[in-house]
Amino acid sequence: MTVNQLSVFIENKSGTLVKVLKLLKAHNIQLIASTITDTTDYGIYRILCSEPDKAYRILKDAGVAVSLSEVFAIELDDVPGKAADAIDFLAKEDISISYLYSFLLKGKGVLIFRTDNTEKAQEAIDRNGLAVIEEKDISKLL
Repeated sequence: MTVNQLSVFIENKSGTLVKVLKLLKAHNIQLIASTITDTTDYGIYRILCSEPDKAYRILKDAGVAVSLSEVFAIELDDVPGKAADAIDFLAKEDISISYLYSFLLKGKGVLIFRTDNTEKAQEAIDRNGLAVIEEKDISKLL
């Protein structure tokens, strides 16, 4: 039970991010969440959006370096410590987190993460009763 996320590789220079955003805007694709991590020469712009498969094709056709990957989206109550509790479940199962970002929306916390062991993470999520947001439901966050 994962959702699709775009990872866009962009140079660290003026105008590269806006090119991606304008392409998505032109095709009426709504951003749900995004984050940028950077190095000296490039950044990785990770995006959850309303239509990830369509967005992937649009960006790819425009010559943008993009990949589509599966990540977990966990819904949490907006209470201090809930993210820590969720990550603790994974840590106790010896599951590493490759990267993570989070946001609050409509009174709920949403934790997005990628792990080195999807199957094991899914089992831990199920065992601990965490609320997973599925791909078909991601647009309901809007």
